[in-house]
Amino acid sequence: MSTVTILTEAELRRSVGLDLEAVDVVQEAFTALAGGRVIMPPILRLDVPENNGEVDVKTAYIPGLAGFAIKMSPGFFDNPKLGLPSVNGLMVVLSATTGIVEAVLLDNGYLTDVRTAAAGAVAGCHLAKPDCPTVGVIGAGVQARLQVEALKLVRDFRRVLVWARDPEKAEAYAADMEQRLGIEVSPVATARQAVAESDIVVTTTAARSPIVEADWLHPGLHITAMGSDSEEKNELHPAVLAKASLFVCDRRTQSLRLGELHHAVEAGVLDADAAVTELGDITCGARPGRADNGQITVCDLTGTGVQDTAIALYALRVARAGGYGATIDTEEGAL
Repeated sequence: MSTVTILTEAELRRSVGLDLEAVDVVQEAFTALAGGRVIMPPILRLDVPENNGEVDVKTAYIPGLAGFAIKMSPGFFDNPKLGLPSVNGLMVVLSATTGIVEAVLLDNGYLTDVRTAAAGAVAGCHLAKPDCPTVGVIGAGVQARLQVEALKLVRDFRRVLVWARDPEKAEAYAADMEQRLGIEVSPVATARQAVAESDIVVTTTAARSPIVEADWLHPGLHITAMGSDSEEKNELHPAVLAKASLFVCDRRTQSLRLGELHHAVEAGVLDADAAVTELGDITCGARPGRADNGQITVCDLTGTGVQDTAIALYALRVARAGGYGATIDTEEGAL
């Protein structure tokens, strides 16, 4: 007889928040990845073109941890027309000793949102200047909000500038975030203005052609690009990577396949074997992050399975300690 814990989104939200503890969990995951012992296969993606859908499957085994997670993340982007969310999903936690299912986390993408925003905070902590009065955000969706909230945990900025293709969404974002953060949040007329007037810029879109141009960059700027998570998505002009003093990604092979590095190599701006720093190389101390206030730094976050295993095991531990979750007894060998 084995027991499976079932946790709902509501229970997971009560257990895990976007805080410094979550940021530390994700930073430790990157550090583990840099150690060379993590087993993390490439992302499996299933496309369902007739319904404008895709499903990504991510996983990783981190030696020393008692379990690992397999995440299934569907995105069906016509769902809002049906009154349904475009993104949902779940994580399954299995024993690293026996492979037996221990828990099912019905988070509907919540834990992915948290770990993605936490990764942005890790990048900002190591790559942005200590003094960053202004943050610019490109996009006005869920990650545009969470990325800025996560950055506020590691940088004490005083102003946010937001640009979105839909001005009404940018206005709504500004009103919402001004209330959440208690600082000035203003829409701007162009993406260029958001970049030019900011110390940190976060791009959070599903753009399929570049939004940020290389000639907009200025000394001291840090950019975190987190929207390019499939081959056709692209937020940064390839020349942005060439102009950066330091280009960092969460996983080189993944960025080369489907991130901003993919587009820079395809455009001939960078070679496929160009030197790239992984974020874990910085968090573990093997390579430096920002060296001075004049550098231009860029980080491409494509989202890794090691983050999913780390946040899932953390969430399961905290939820169980809080007494959350239903349990199901399963009979071994039953047909």
